[in-house]
Amino acid sequence: MRNALGMALAAIMTICAFAARADQTEYDPAKVSDSLKAIFQFGSTSTKQSLNANTVTLITGTIGGTYVQFGADLASVLDDGNKIRVLPIVGRGSVQSVADILFLQGVDLGIVRADTLDYLERKGFAKDIKKQFTYVTKLYNEEMQVIAPKSIATLKDLEGKKVSVDLPNGGTFVTALTVFERLGIKANFVYVEQRIAMEKLKAGEIDAVIVVGGKPYKSVSTFGNDGRFHLAKVDYAKPLQSDYLPATLTAKDYPNLIKEGESVDTIAVPAVLAAYNWAPNTERYRKLALFVDAFFTKFPALQNPPFHPKWKEVSLAAPLSGWNRLPVAQQWLDKHGVEPVTRQRFEAFLKQSPTAANVSDADKEKLFRQFQAWDAEKARAQAEKK
Repeated sequence: MRNALGMALAAIMTICAFAARADQTEYDPAKVSDSLKAIFQFGSTSTKQSLNANTVTLITGTIGGTYVQFGADLASVLDDGNKIRVLPIVGRGSVQSVADILFLQGVDLGIVRADTLDYLERKGFAKDIKKQFTYVTKLYNEEMQVIAPKSIATLKDLEGKKVSVDLPNGGTFVTALTVFERLGIKANFVYVEQRIAMEKLKAGEIDAVIVVGGKPYKSVSTFGNDGRFHLAKVDYAKPLQSDYLPATLTAKDYPNLIKEGESVDTIAVPAVLAAYNWAPNTERYRKLALFVDAFFTKFPALQNPPFHPKWKEVSLAAPLSGWNRLPVAQQWLDKHGVEPVTRQRFEAFLKQSPTAANVSDADKEKLFRQFQAWDAEKARAQAEKK
């Protein structure tokens, strides 16, 4: 009996000592981790409902691309316990993301390239496709980077050459084919994954690799240049000015491909945070409204380190020609007095010019697009100095 009582007392003292140590612990993961709570309550109807009700899925792009990094940044900044969770999904590129937003169950948002929908309509793959989409915001401009031997000075030098334009699920081939078509350049296009294409370029099996993505794009900045290659120039020719923007690449962007103090002219196309055009009274629309409020409210945090430098180019209220903004996004901007400052500055800039009265509406839009590109580049340069 005494042995039994002694063992019981020892057990009680051990439990008390363990409890005392637990009290001294600064953090108890089981108390602060929603993930642990969800696991321990597995099977709970309320847990399942809360996890699904406030999780917003975002289709991004291929690993190593800017889309993936933007998705990770959004998840990092916006996740707030069970109130909202952003779940980025690795995608296959702009064309696949358009299909995923339209047809893949559970996808709420996606990052696509602005010229992709126009391409699908122009080639007869879809009709009135823009009516099925809305946009939350224009994101950043994606530059065209043409890696080629130094004998290729400009895009025109690729006439009849073998050019890799990435896999046909992404948006690079859309932009490349559109640009070459408008400029009347006939090249032999091959669809090869970028990393493999760059090895083929070094081996002399292809003549150029085209990458369209936000600078500095990882696969371009890590390209092992032995001195034979550089970035070829893309002129901002008139046939491109309706849908593309002028852009510049510098040695700071790609020291492996551009000499110090030099720069390379190219073009850029906007990336868009897009969603399906859900009716306002649906559950999916409610989730988009939840995302918009969190995203727009916390947006300033994304424009500072350690997040992608391309966030510095984003202006939430920037208009996007030919697209309809998600109503709840426009309502948020109106409520908080956020206006497209760039447009206002452009109009003020035009008023200062005596020749502005003679500019046609079409030319004014082209000038505005160039002004946007200049303004974004200026903002980025200023931010990098801070």
